[in-house]
Amino acid sequence: MIDLYTFTTPNGRKASIMLEEVELPYNVHKIDITKQEQFTPEYIAINPNSKIPAIVDQETGITVFESGAILIYLAEKTGKFLPADQKQRFQVLEWLMFQMGGVGPMFGQLNHFKKFAPEKIPYAIERYEKETLRIYGVLDKQLADNEFICGDYSIADIATYPWVAIYQFQGLTLDNHPNLKRWVETVQQRPAVQRGMNVP
Repeated sequence: MIDLYTFTTPNGRKASIMLEEVELPYNVHKIDITKQEQFTPEYIAINPNSKIPAIVDQETGITVFESGAILIYLAEKTGKFLPADQKQRFQVLEWLMFQMGGVGPMFGQLNHFKKFAPEKIPYAIERYEKETLRIYGVLDKQLADNEFICGDYSIADIATYPWVAIYQFQGLTLDNHPNLKRWVETVQQRPAVQRGMNVP
């Protein structure tokens, strides 16, 4: 049994989608970051960085925080969505790192400055919106010749989808990125993705 500590954010949804895709049983522990629950001593003992998500694998006694690490752990535990072939494996890992280092931070900053910042700072909004659209272009080009980011559905798709799926919330459109739009529409039809996006 997996204990999943999560909230309704793109990073949190990566873990729940993955758990649904690999069909591992799990218990959901809602960590309400709007109430600062990630800073409780009990949760810091699980994740010293006070972020969601995190998992505890009761079968192995292993605790994993950082969403990318969680995806790799669950992929290796189940043998799913991370190829064994070295070349294919590292292609998936590099696109996973692209999500971790680019998609998440840039899209997250756009969310903050466009939706949540107490003061609207045009420079910040323009900077992060421009970078988000640039990343859309990178993904669109990659998806021009691939059904999924690395050909076959993988943890790279699972990591990236929840962030791209919020494009309307960010006031953006995918109309200028038809391959990315097609990919979003394809991934969102997966039953496991639909279930995972509703956790907690």
